[in-house]
Amino acid sequence: MTIAVAKLRVEDKLYQNRYLVDPGRPHIKVRPHQWPSTNLLALTRVCPAKCYELNEKGQVEITVDGCLECGTCRLLCEKSGDIEWNYPQGGYGVLFKFG
Repeated sequence: MTIAVAKLRVEDKLYQNRYLVDPGRPHIKVRPHQWPSTNLLALTRVCPAKCYELNEKGQVEITVDGCLECGTCRLLCEKSGDIEWNYPQGGYGVLFKFG
């Protein structure tokens, strides 16, 4: 007897959430940098929503659409000044479908 196991990816679960963008007012900003710090580079790997990536100049950029507001980037980089993090304005940000 063979049991079929559904393979569910994290991306499939993240797709259930919705994100309401506040145009022109991102809640996270990466401060300008010549070279990214070690922690800023780490965000390209540890952000659960994969919001951080390297651009063609080797600098870290963020796309706040889809941010889970989990605070990972805040813990890694806010104290060092690599990012500026604020809560989104009321009514904007992540909208969790199941609570």
